[in-house]
Amino acid sequence: MPRALHRVAQTNGWTAASIATALLALMLGLFATAAAATGLPNVDQGTLARAKPGTIFRVWPLEGGVRPGVKGYRILYRSTGKNGEAVAVTGAIIFPAEPSGKKRNVVAWAHPTTGVVSKCAPTLLPDLSGTIQGIDRLTEQGYVIVATDYIGLGTRDAHPYLVGVSAAHAVLDSVRAAQNLRDTQAGHRFAVWGHSQGGHAALFTGIHAKGYAPELELVGVAAAAPATDLAALFSADRDSASGRSLTSMTVLSWSRVFDLPVSSIVEAASEPQFERLASDCIESIEQFIKEDQDEKALSRNFLKVDPVADPRLNTIMRENTPGALPSGTPVFIAQSNADTLVLPHITKQYVATLCQGGAHVSTLTLQGSSHMVSGRDSAYAAVEWMTHLFSGHAPPNHC
Repeated sequence: MPRALHRVAQTNGWTAASIATALLALMLGLFATAAAATGLPNVDQGTLARAKPGTIFRVWPLEGGVRPGVKGYRILYRSTGKNGEAVAVTGAIIFPAEPSGKKRNVVAWAHPTTGVVSKCAPTLLPDLSGTIQGIDRLTEQGYVIVATDYIGLGTRDAHPYLVGVSAAHAVLDSVRAAQNLRDTQAGHRFAVWGHSQGGHAALFTGIHAKGYAPELELVGVAAAAPATDLAALFSADRDSASGRSLTSMTVLSWSRVFDLPVSSIVEAASEPQFERLASDCIESIEQFIKEDQDEKALSRNFLKVDPVADPRLNTIMRENTPGALPSGTPVFIAQSNADTLVLPHITKQYVATLCQGGAHVSTLTLQGSSHMVSGRDSAYAAVEWMTHLFSGHAPPNHC
C-alpha cells in the first residue's frame, strides 16, 4: 500500500476492508479530484476598487450540485487583502430553496488546508458540499452556509496561507456576499466554524469582525484543532512527513505573499522538488499519493534556514498567531487527545489565553481522533452549540 494511503488509513482509523474499498474506488476513479483550474476568473482593478466588500461579480452553478430542497452556487466576490487592497475571492453559498418569512442566520465555513496554489480551491471539487463538516445538520436547521476558498485559491492572486487578517476578511466578506445574493434571505447574524487552517481563520474572524464588518453580528466562533501558536506548531511538526509538506506549502506561500526570495530559504539543488511538493493539493487519496511521491523526492535537508529561528519567518509566525478574542465572545474549541499535527497541549495553552481574555469558552475533547477527522468528529457538537447561540441562549463557559 502506498505510504500516503497508509498514512491516511492510520489517521482515519480505517479497517482492512475499508482500505481495500478505497483502493478499488481509487482504481475506478470514484474518488473526487479537483477540477483543473482553467480560465481563472479575473476582475479588472477599476471594477474591484469601486466595489464594496462583499459585492458579487459572478455566479456559477455549484460543481456536483446540492441535495433536494437546497440551492447552491459558486461565486466570485470582492474582499480585502492584508494591505487593504481590493481582491476577488471565490467561494460557495448554499441555502434553503423554499422562501422564508424571516431573515436566515448564516454559518461561515472555513476549510482546512487543501493546498496553496489556485487549483486547490475547494469550490473546484466535484463535491464541495461533502467537504463542509456538519452540512446535513446545518441545512436541516435552515441556515445559509457560506464557504470561502480564501484569497488566491481559485483566482490569480497568491494564497496567503495562515495569514490571519486575509483569512478573516475573506470569511467576513463571504457573509456580506450571502446578503447580496438574491433569494438567500441572509441576515446579519452569523457564526464562523472552521477546522485546522480554517480554525485559525475562524479565530481571526472573531478578532477582526467588529472592526472590519461592524454591521454584522457574530454570535460565536467554533474551531476544531485550530492552528494557534505557529512557531510551536512548526517546531513540533517539521520532522514529520505531514509537517514537511506543510512547511513546504507555507514557505512557497509566504515567499510569494511577503516577497521573500525562495533562494534565501531553500537549497538550490532542492528547489524543483520543493516547488512540486509545495504545489500539491491534498483533497483526495489520489492527491495524497502524489504528495507522498513528491515528499520522498525532496531532500530532508531542503531548507537553508530554520523557519522558526529565521527572523523574517518568525516575525510572520508571531504576527499570525491568534491572541485573545474580544471579552465575552462565545468560543467552541474541539481538540483530539491523539492529534499528532496540532498538538493538544498547544491548543490547551491557547484556551487558557482565551479564558484570560474573558471569552466564554466551551471545550470538547475528542478521544483518539486523528487531526484529519477532528472537524468531522466534532461537527455535530459544533452545530448544536451554534444553534444554541442563535436561539438566544447564554453560551456555556468551561473557563
